[in-house]
Amino acid sequence: MAEHKKLDEFFDLDIEILKKLSVDGRISLRRLARDLGNRSPVTIKKHIEEMEEKGIIKDYGVQIDYEELGYKIIALIEITVSKGKMLDVEKKIAQNPNVFAVYDITGTYDALILARFKKRAKLSEMIKNVIHASPYVERSNTHIVLNIIKEKTSFTELMTKD
Repeated sequence: MAEHKKLDEFFDLDIEILKKLSVDGRISLRRLARDLGNRSPVTIKKHIEEMEEKGIIKDYGVQIDYEELGYKIIALIEITVSKGKMLDVEKKIAQNPNVFAVYDITGTYDALILARFKKRAKLSEMIKNVIHASPYVERSNTHIVLNIIKEKTSFTELMTKD
């Protein structure tokens, strides 16, 4: 029973570390240790390294306002792919630098592509020269985002909702 409690405490500390890092990925170990109940920075570092090794923490980054950089067009492109060729098509599309996500999905379409563009002409070029140029894409349906209401997931909110 005591070992189970230790595991719960370990997991709870991991969650608290993730909450803090999701708000500020640049927070120092010393500050993180202090904010989490004056723990040892070595303990915090050990937890972070273990989560990195397990693949729980995959990367550290910044939030970029792409609209401020001129990428004002976001397209959601649904595609239907010939049987057995979905992964090949998805990998090819994922190489396009405008594409920031490719998902296998259920429903009428097989895959969903999310991409950002500065100009409609670049979106048109991608649809014609990448998506429809593939002999395995049977059909596509493109949506243009009009307004962004929410784009970011809050790990802290997500963990308090479960």
